[in-house]
Amino acid sequence: MKSDMNFDKDNKDNNNKNQKNKGNGIVAYVTIAMIIILGGMFFLVKNTKPLQYYQVIEYFQKDNVKEFELNLGSGQLTMILKDKQEPVVYKVPYPALFIEDVNEIVKTHNKQSFGDIIKYDYKRGSQAPEWIIAVFPTLLTIAFIVVFYIFVLKKTDAGGIGKIGNFGKAKVKKSEESKVTFGDVAGADEEKEELREIIDFLKNPQKFNALGAKIPKGVLLMGPPGTGKTLIARAVAGEADVPFFSISGSDFVEMFVGVGASRVRDVFNQAKKQAPSIIFIDEIDAVGRRRGAGLGGGHDEREQTLNQLLVEMDGFVENSGVIVIAATNRKDVLDPALLRPGRFDRHVYVGYPDIKGREEILKVHTKNKILAPDVDLHTIAKKTAGFVGADLANLVNEAALLAAKKNKKSITAEDIEEATIKVIVGPEKKSSVVTEKDKRLTAYHEAGHAVCTYHCQTQDPVHEISIIPRGMAGGFTLSLPSHDKMYHTKTEMFEDIVVLLGGRVAEKVVLDDISSGASNDILRATSTARNMVTKYGFSDKLGPIVYGNDHDEVFLGRDFAQNRNYSEEVASQIDLEIKQIIDKAYNMTLDILKNNLEQLHKVAKYLFENESVDAKTFKNLMEDKDFYPVDTQVIKIKNKNQED
Repeated sequence: MKSDMNFDKDNKDNNNKNQKNKGNGIVAYVTIAMIIILGGMFFLVKNTKPLQYYQVIEYFQKDNVKEFELNLGSGQLTMILKDKQEPVVYKVPYPALFIEDVNEIVKTHNKQSFGDIIKYDYKRGSQAPEWIIAVFPTLLTIAFIVVFYIFVLKKTDAGGIGKIGNFGKAKVKKSEESKVTFGDVAGADEEKEELREIIDFLKNPQKFNALGAKIPKGVLLMGPPGTGKTLIARAVAGEADVPFFSISGSDFVEMFVGVGASRVRDVFNQAKKQAPSIIFIDEIDAVGRRRGAGLGGGHDEREQTLNQLLVEMDGFVENSGVIVIAATNRKDVLDPALLRPGRFDRHVYVGYPDIKGREEILKVHTKNKILAPDVDLHTIAKKTAGFVGADLANLVNEAALLAAKKNKKSITAEDIEEATIKVIVGPEKKSSVVTEKDKRLTAYHEAGHAVCTYHCQTQDPVHEISIIPRGMAGGFTLSLPSHDKMYHTKTEMFEDIVVLLGGRVAEKVVLDDISSGASNDILRATSTARNMVTKYGFSDKLGPIVYGNDHDEVFLGRDFAQNRNYSEEVASQIDLEIKQIIDKAYNMTLDILKNNLEQLHKVAKYLFENESVDAKTFKNLMEDKDFYPVDTQVIKIKNKNQED
């Protein structure tokens, strides 16, 4: 019996589809016909040459008319001229006057014994009313609009309002069967464990109801971009095997007042009809920003949409069987009413994966790829600290593209290494023409970074140095962490500044000149020093106090909303503290490079000749005096005024 019902349903759906296709075909045919008719009329009107009455009379006077025919009813004159093969058509305004004008001419030519005789015929015919001829194009256009309205607009919604009726409908994407499960989500074991209760409730709600337990109505997934918040939400729907409605926060907001609230009601109504179900709102901060923060008052479209969302999640009407999962990376701008228990009861932070999580993520993304025997995913996971799931997916894909470009049958460790540097620093620019002067400057700049990194105990080991331009950088010194870090100490951040200033100080020590290549290093060093003073309380003089507000205004943004909660006197002290930190780091960098000048020359000369240094070679350059010996007395850098 069930199969018969399904069969009838399929037949009904097919009939509806056939009728819809038939209607679409009729609309297409009618539209094409109308276009042809209107185009033909336009073509005829456009290509009809205007002929004046006096020109017609001249044809007769100059004996240029061979034959002519006049319809006395419509006034249409058809002439065959002696010098033209095609007939000339002209509409005579007053047929009786025309006959009077040409009658004598015609009789004169007919009395001639020699020469051409004009053959003519005056036909009696009925003339169409002038007003019909004038309004015919307008009537045709009105008919076209009526046909278009009947076959196109009235097919959509009842009432004949067409797409305007769908304007308040939510642009929701419904997925009955999600193919994503927790097996496709790696590196988020704690997050998956938090969400298993949701899945158990959707599968077996009686177990919870028997004990009087209430499942959370909403789950807020928050964390940095690319950590897999959307993937986790899809996996929840796949594990629970329930309808999954996904919509972006920006889809609610429109320029017309009331549309956002209408769409919120619509998406919840759809979910209630198929409860238990899941509604996933991606980037909820687009619609859930804090109320009352705008410049135009509180009663705007965004706030109406948010109010409707709050009511639907925990309002007067019980909303059972529908669980809302939302994702954002800006929890700080969300309205507090959204975050309270009863709405988003559970907050799940999806953070950066650790080394074990990165290895599991790499296993997922390399599952369908051919890897060479020399590829060790654990080693890759160690080198990619700070990478999120999206970064690792991009890394594996870039390696696959590089291997395919080189016509390899598998992805090798060399491809992974090259892809890692490409993702972090940028693509190589081998075609860039670099002069020897710039090349030498870049070599000493990067050598300064590398030597300072080696002599600072808290810094990660140097992985690679290169003076080949990549992205916007003329060269790079890449240090990869050997383990994950949860905190940054004061000494570590200070030595970060020392390493950042290494390039500028190396230019000054060796070349006795400085360049603009250190602009980004100085910017990062200043930012680090400012954070040490104002954010982390590392200043002994100012103490453990946070200066300034780290949260931006909801609508004004970073550039206009500078909320400073300290006086001008404190601001002056902050500037002095930042300068003292930078000066102290600069002096320490200067001491390191002057005391290890031979190492600086060795690394720079090797870079100048080979363009890149790997980790093993760099270690030999720093520790083995017999490896690549350089006579520092011979090395002389020419003055900037001399030729290279």
